[in-house]
Formats: sequence, C-alpha cells, structure tokens
Amino acid sequence: MRRGLSRGLRGLRGLRWPHTLRARLTAGLVVLLAVSCAAVGVAAVIELDGFLTGRLDQQLTEVGTQFPASLEHKGQTLTDHDADDRERGDTRRQAPGTFGARLVDGTVTNAAVVPADKDDTTTDLKVALTARDRRELAAVRVDGRAHTIHLSSLGRYRVLAAAGRDGDVMITGLPLESVEATVHRLETVEAIVFGAALLIAGFAGALWVRWSLRPLSRVAATATRVSELPLASGEVTLPPRAPESDPRSEVGRVAAAFNRMLGHVEDALTHRHASEERLRSFAADASHELRTPVASIRGHAELALLHPDPVPPKVTRALERIAAESARMGVMVDEMLLLARLDAGRPLERRPVDLTHLVLDAVADARAAGPDHRWTLELPEEPVTVTGDAHRLQQVLANLLANARLHTPVGTKVTVTVEAETDGGATRLVVHDDGPGVPTEVQPGVFERFTRADRRRTEGGGGSGGGAGLGLSIVAAVTEAHGGSVTLESRPGSTTFTVWLPAA
Repeated sequence: MRRGLSRGLRGLRGLRWPHTLRARLTAGLVVLLAVSCAAVGVAAVIELDGFLTGRLDQQLTEVGTQFPASLEHKGQTLTDHDADDRERGDTRRQAPGTFGARLVDGTVTNAAVVPADKDDTTTDLKVALTARDRRELAAVRVDGRAHTIHLSSLGRYRVLAAAGRDGDVMITGLPLESVEATVHRLETVEAIVFGAALLIAGFAGALWVRWSLRPLSRVAATATRVSELPLASGEVTLPPRAPESDPRSEVGRVAAAFNRMLGHVEDALTHRHASEERLRSFAADASHELRTPVASIRGHAELALLHPDPVPPKVTRALERIAAESARMGVMVDEMLLLARLDAGRPLERRPVDLTHLVLDAVADARAAGPDHRWTLELPEEPVTVTGDAHRLQQVLANLLANARLHTPVGTKVTVTVEAETDGGATRLVVHDDGPGVPTEVQPGVFERFTRADRRRTEGGGGSGGGAGLGLSIVAAVTEAHGGSVTLESRPGSTTFTVWLPAA
C-alpha cells in the first residue's frame, strides 16, 4: 500500500500544472465543479441504494416465511405430484426469484427459488448450494433484520431468518439484482450528465475568465511593450497607457497603479534625457571651446622652445612639459568631442573599407611605438572588406593596440586576428595579449568613460599608465555606431577584445 501511495504521489508531482492565471482559474473552477458533482452523485447513489434496499427489506417482512415453510413437509423430490401441487400453490403467491431455505441444527435441509415463470411445472425449484453458500446461510442471525449474502448460482440476496415451529430456521430472500440495476443505471446517467456538465462548464468558464481578465491582459501587453524598449539612454517614448476598468475591482486597481507608475517612469526618463542632453551639449561646447586655447598654449610653448637666445634649463624643462601636457590635453579634447558627436547621433561615413589593410598599418605603427612587445598577425588569405568610416575604424584599432601596449609589461605577445564569417554575416576582429589581465572588478565598466585599470595591468614593468580612460569608450561608441559590438574576456595571462562588425 505504501508503495502504491508513493507511486501516486510521484505521479502527482509529475503533473504539469497550468502556469497562467487564466488556466489556473479555469482548472480550479472545473475541479471544484467535479468535486461537487462527485459529492452529489455519491450521495444520490447511496441514498437511492439505501431507499431501494429498505423497500426490499419491507417486502421481505411482508412475505414472511410462507415459501420456506412450504419446504418443511415435502418429500425427497420436488417433482412428486403431491408435493408439486402444494409447492406450486405457494410459489404462485411469491415474486419470481424469491429464495427459501430450511435449516435444522445449522444445516441446510432444503433450498429452493421461485422461477421466473411460475406457471412452468417442469422447472426444478431446487438450488445447488456450495459449501460456502451453506456456511453463509448458517451464519445468518435470527434477529428480525435483513442481511446481505452472496449465493454462487443466484447472486446477491437480502435474506431474513425466522425461527420455525419445529425448532428449525426459515430463511427467506429476495434478489438485489433489481436494486443493483437501478443503482448502476443512475451511476451511468450521472456519469454522462456530469461529464457533459463539466465540459460545458469548462468551456464556458474559460470564456468567462478570459473576458473577466481582459483588462489584466491589456496591462500585461503594455508591460511587455515597455520591457522591450531601450531605457538605458536616449529619448524614450512609452506606449499608450493600459485601458483602465472598474476601479472597484482588483484588476482595475492594478491597471490604475500601473498607469501611474508609467507616468512616473516617463517623467524620470524625460528628466534624465534632458540632463543627458545638457551634459552632452556642455561636453561638446567645452571640447570645442577648449581646442583653440589648448592649441594656442601648445603653439606658444613650442615657439618659446625655438627661441635662439639662451634659456635656463629649468625654463626649458617647464616649456617642454607645457608642450607635452597641452598636446595630451588636445588629444583628450578631441576624444571628448568625438564622443559627444557620436552621442548626438552624428552619422559616420559609409564606404567599403579594406579591414585587412587597416590592420596591417595599425600593427606596423604599434610595432614602431612598442618595439619591446611581440606583435603577430593572423589574417585570411583574401582581403576582408567592411562598410564604415575608415578613419574611425583606424582609431578603434589604434586604441585597442595602444591599450595592449601601454597596459602590459615588456615582452608581452599581442596577436591581432581578422576572421570573416563563411555565411557573410559578420566580421570578427580580435586583439589578444598574454599580459596580467584586466582586474575582475574593473571588467564590467571597462568600456565606460574615464575608466582606468593601468595600476594593475602595468605591474611588473612596461607601460606608462597614461591616458584619460577614454580609449575603450571610443572603441565601444564607434563600433556601436557601425552597427557592431565589442566584448572583453580577461583572466591572468589572457586578455581578448573582440570586435564584431557587419559585413560589407
């Protein structure tokens, strides 16, 4: 039993319960209706069975012991002419199927049953009883109450035992076949009617639940559209609000609260976009305005260095530092101006670009700037062409190679790989080095502006650690402006920047 129960529990756990609220409500409605139908059906069957059995017991009481008493004085065979006349007279007053038995000292001496055709004088009334039948008849108590027994050749009977005049026991029985047939018919009718009711109720319930939850479905559809919007940056236009229903209902309150939340989100996004625009405009204006004074400072410093008169060494050193820092500031200003233009959606050139040629030139420049590094190339046999801005793509390559050169120790091997997908879907540009790697805590924001990890990447030698932290952000911005993407995978001894660009 325990094994069967455990199998049943495993079967219940294996069932796939519905996930949607609509399906759960419909399933719950059908289950409750099924339980109610089952309860009504069981109660009706039990009540009908008890009622019919009670009527049968009443008939047993009315019949009394007339039929079994007629068996008391018969001869050896029921086919003798005299006994036949006496018995036929008694059976004509009994219902077909009436059973009678006489017991003396707990032993069945006679047993007979009224045939279906009481006028048929050729049918033997005698009943063949098995040992089990005899034991079951002997076990019937003489208590004035009806009992149910099962006779092998006749089926289930309700029997009533009464004491005879000669110290014997008379048992009268009526068949339960009519009761069972009526109960089985009721069970069949209930199964058909309740099954049809469950099907109709399930279909109608599904329609009703679906109609009732329509406002919630609209809220879910609006939420889905909002979740698909790029909310990280730029101007965002939220979809129309979810239709509001009766505010007195739970669904109506959810829709109203959701719409209020969307209003707050839209206000926040509007303020954020306005702040971004102001910051972007400030960065562009500041970068543009700084270009002239920075260039002027650099020019004056270089002009002072070219002065033919003797200049004290300290002054010369100061002028050299002014020229170097002004040059660095000029690069930074140009980078900030480029980022501001990219943020503003300034279109880039869209021309076929020989990426292989750009890589060859960029690696040659990097080899000249970092002769202490090992530079290797892995290029396909055929040139790889992409569509984009050659100058900006050259800047992407230069920034990636400069990052590998400046932030890795002397002797680091840098490998540049170009691969074109066989189906023409995309082009992959990979810059890999075997340096110390990018710190784990820096990797999530490595493509953000002013992110610097040179303190750890340059441990052990080599790099100068310069830069304002704009190089990789320019790589990401230019790549995205070309419709591509850039990723980083780094661990100690292996750092890989992968740039994906659409094919020409």
